[in-house]
Amino acid sequence: MNRTELTACIAECGALRYTPAGLPALDLRLEHESSVEEAGAKRQVKAMLKALAVGAMAERLGKQTVGSQWRFTGFLASPRNGKYVVLHIQDFQQDL
Repeated sequence: MNRTELTACIAECGALRYTPAGLPALDLRLEHESSVEEAGAKRQVKAMLKALAVGAMAERLGKQTVGSQWRFTGFLASPRNGKYVVLHIQDFQQDL
């Protein structure tokens, strides 16, 4: 199963572009910060992650403010010839 849920803020948002198939696409950089327990000790976690939204999700995300906090759900994939993972956003909601 490949499902990811992450609370993060939008750190960077590229310009809305279109795929060769004509679908809107949006490249983002998300920043996450939290505290988790690992091996019985609290640990501060910070992560930056590239993300991609396609279709109506790209259009919705393109209207959000850089710095705003959201709960993102999607899946992880490596782009062609890429050595890193990208979160493909399938949904996002206001983080309460």
